[in-house]
Amino acid sequence: MAKVGVVLSGCGVYDGSEIHESVLTLYFLGKYGATPIIMAPNVEQAHVVNHITGEVSQGERRNVLVESARIARGNIKDIRNVRAGDIDALIFPGGYGAAKNLCTFAFDGADCKVNDDVARLAMDVYTLAKPIGAICIAPAMMAKIFGDATPLDLTIGSDKETANAINVMGGHHISCTASNIVIDSKHKVVSTPAYMIAGSIGEAADGIEKLVKAVLDLVKR
Repeated sequence: MAKVGVVLSGCGVYDGSEIHESVLTLYFLGKYGATPIIMAPNVEQAHVVNHITGEVSQGERRNVLVESARIARGNIKDIRNVRAGDIDALIFPGGYGAAKNLCTFAFDGADCKVNDDVARLAMDVYTLAKPIGAICIAPAMMAKIFGDATPLDLTIGSDKETANAINVMGGHHISCTASNIVIDSKHKVVSTPAYMIAGSIGEAADGIEKLVKAVLDLVKR
């Protein structure tokens, strides 16, 4: 049974992990016989957003690991303590947290910085020829981590500004619908747009299911 690391970035689309994407990832991993190893960095969130108004809550502070534990039902690890040898693959759900808490892409674009432990684990997983899945905005972070040295085929859907940033960072963006995926077979990286462009949870689910199946297929190679 494959052990698949799932890296969360908080709880809630505007300041953490996109909850639908995260739960669908966990659901499909279970459906296809894999064991999820859920993790998050033990750091403070960039900020807290009121999900009714969309406004930043002034003075409120939350921890990414603690918030991610809501989705994980408490069964979660600090990413700092996870090694590539502990897992067979790695998947990053999206949500603004991936671009705010795992890296600074939401604020700095192509000049962003990636959390040290996130970058370390992704690179180590890749070095061991294990597959990586990236959902929604997370492919932008993959482009930053791997850069020109490892030009990945990636998708965030069709947003021109984000696609251009991926290309600037060294990736190769490929347009894709929400219900489909892009597979970089050479580098064992799979991506899907999900809620970057999905109009419904069902549309996002189609792409995420395909991504999970493709990642698990790559584990066997």
